[in-house]
Amino acid sequence: MRKDLGVKAYLYPQPTLVIATYNEDGSTNAMVAAWGSISDTNQVAIYVAHSHKTMPNILARKAFTVSMATAKNIKAIDYLGVTLGNKVADKFAHSGLTSVKSAHVDAPLIAELPLALECKLVSYDEDSELLLGEIVNVSVDDSVLDESGKLSVEKLAPVCYDSAGHGYYVMERRVGNAFSDGKLLG
Repeated sequence: MRKDLGVKAYLYPQPTLVIATYNEDGSTNAMVAAWGSISDTNQVAIYVAHSHKTMPNILARKAFTVSMATAKNIKAIDYLGVTLGNKVADKFAHSGLTSVKSAHVDAPLIAELPLALECKLVSYDEDSELLLGEIVNVSVDDSVLDESGKLSVEKLAPVCYDSAGHGYYVMERRVGNAFSDGKLLG
């Protein structure tokens, strides 16, 4: 038996993304977004309301970083999500997280988050609030690389957002082999 739930944003996994920019005074700004995805081999697409302090920062500097949330820092990340930068000027400092300057774009990397997409602004549509960024580099901490130097999802353990239950979940267990397991049925 199936039940109709109506129109809901229930598509999983929904990544918990942290977008970081610089404010006008050079301090770090960060917000949390759950409506984002890779949209091309070198492009990220994220829906960001223009009312967020982050959006004018991106438009001014033409750059931003996107990090995957991790369980270790979930309280600080949730703080960045529930606190408005337009109301709390130093919200990033209050989060307890730290930042370092990206070598590739005019935006900060969040030191505690081991994976970051360093992006240049491609476009922003104010009507749909769709932000497109060109990924110019992916920065990763050695702690989330496997023995061959490749990114390990198990070590990264990215956090996903559950819009139905308003929870955060860790994605860390492999359940199959892409481009391989299906061949066993043919």
